[in-house]
Amino acid sequence: MTTILLTGSSRGIGAAIADTLSAANATVIGHGTASGIAADFADPAAPAALWQAALARAGGAIDVLVNNAGVFEAAPLDAGDWSERWERTMRINLTASAELCRLAVLHWQERRAAGWQGDARIVNVASRAAYRGDSPAHWHYAASKAGMVAMTKTIARGYAGAGILAFAACPGFTMTGMADDYLASRGGDTLLADIPLGRVAMPDEIATTVRFLALDAPASMTGAVLDVNGASYVR
Repeated sequence: MTTILLTGSSRGIGAAIADTLSAANATVIGHGTASGIAADFADPAAPAALWQAALARAGGAIDVLVNNAGVFEAAPLDAGDWSERWERTMRINLTASAELCRLAVLHWQERRAAGWQGDARIVNVASRAAYRGDSPAHWHYAASKAGMVAMTKTIARGYAGAGILAFAACPGFTMTGMADDYLASRGGDTLLADIPLGRVAMPDEIATTVRFLALDAPASMTGAVLDVNGASYVR
């Protein structure tokens, strides 16, 4: 059975991913849920503490890391604490994910050296904003997600020969509480007119994509970034 560490599993996309992976008979170690492991990624020590706690719960072996935790908080250019808001978003969205990726790769290298031959996979949940950008109040969010994509591709290129695969998913607007608030703030139906599909994605659609990457995608797909945005951004 595949053991997966999933960050940000308490609600929205993360909760849908947890349900979908569990339905596929994976063992999911969640983060931030009542039954999961608590970790505040604004704290620099949190990613390593989460990894060690997850390893202990998993009996010493994690096969897949899914980085889904993130924040979407505005930082208007005239905000007096603009730099602090930037650093908080980068710490939670990118640096914490990078630290977990690093620990995962080191873990898998050690297991490989001991003879393990199983699948080792990273799935990073980024965003359409990585390619298209975002609003003037969300430079930091777009930059953090672009960093996730670049990091994913770098990991894929650097460790494919060791059987360590890396993928990213880039959702557009998704029907979560965060997306609902943003849609309302940006005009609702007017914003939807920019999505050829005519609606935002549902959490289960993102979860299906992540499940495929975490469990079924062929090894030759390593480094792939899958868009799930209703054709609102194509490349």
